[in-house]
Amino acid sequence: MEETAESGEEAQGEPIPLSALQHAVYCLRQAALIHLERVWAENRFTAEGQVLHQVVDKGGARMARGARRVMALPLASKRLNIAGVADHVEFRPGEGCEVAYPVEYKRGKAKLHRADEVQLCAQALCLEEMTGTPVPEGALFYAETKRRVVVPFDAELRRLTEETIAALAQVFASGRTPPPTVKRERCRACSLIELCRPNVVTRPVKTWRSRMVARLLTDDTAQ
Repeated sequence: MEETAESGEEAQGEPIPLSALQHAVYCLRQAALIHLERVWAENRFTAEGQVLHQVVDKGGARMARGARRVMALPLASKRLNIAGVADHVEFRPGEGCEVAYPVEYKRGKAKLHRADEVQLCAQALCLEEMTGTPVPEGALFYAETKRRVVVPFDAELRRLTEETIAALAQVFASGRTPPPTVKRERCRACSLIELCRPNVVTRPVKTWRSRMVARLLTDDTAQ
């Protein structure tokens, strides 16, 4: 039995990054490009996000309004094979124990899709496994509005989160980047649009990029 358990753990592979879940809900291809093919490009939106996280990523803990606040808290779930770092977790007094309340910092404002909520819910699932205490809700803080949006971790959101984890696990296990699905609004806001080429591409971005570099080098040599 022990050998079977060890084999199961090995079969899981590396934990899925919590940040990849947000990418996967937004676009499964985007998640694969970033986390499988290791391609990345900055735009205004990603740059603003980096600046926003410079403060919370420093870590540390303090007491405020009766709650213990921990910044940049490492999280993991063995059951779901996910891991990452929470921007900010408040541990609030409960009945005989502290109740975790994750807070994720985002640029912009609340979105129509549920990518941010899924990432936050995944943090809650990690916290529940790590603390053994239910985490009923958390919050998303948006820099543009400077307000928190409370997110209840109801059955529907938990189901969507676990389905997203399962879908991403399949992509990672296959090692293949999914084909593009053109969603104009999302594609326009994506920093990877020039690399992804959603209206054209059918082969891996790395292959295309390598061929383009080789072609440029050949042209330079010919000159």
